Amino acid sequence: MSTRTDPPAACPCDPSRRYAACCGRLHGGAAAESAEALMRSRYSAYVLGDADYLRASWHPDTCPAQLDFDPAVRWLGLQVKRHRPEGDAAVVEFVARYRVGGGSAVRLHEVSRFARVEGRWLYVDGEFPSAK
Repeated sequence: MSTRTDPPAACPCDPSRRYAACCGRLHGGAAAESAEALMRSRYSAYVLGDADYLRASWHPDTCPAQLDFDPAVRWLGLQVKRHRPEGDAAVVEFVARYRVGGGSAVRLHEVSRFARVEGRWLYVDGEFPSAK
């Protein structure tokens, strides 16, 4: 079930860009032109609480049965560290920052794998290198 909030003017993945011209297009049904664009749109979907989009952009082999959002989580920003496309596969490394309640900011560092299936990029899975 989606808990999506009203779309913002600035895009959550990059506040210097307008949401409607950035992730809003993808949330509206347009195909992502790259794995990085899909990853950015998924970050924005987490910010907006859009579970329907997250599930639709997840590879069916790895998509969880349910997504839950913690209302105390506030997303603070995204930094893409690298994007490596290889045909119909790609890797995107990023750091997303968030805060839970009034706590300290937390860094989520992930190396994500993506696959292009029938012309559309899908999130497959990710590893957390800082957790190793």
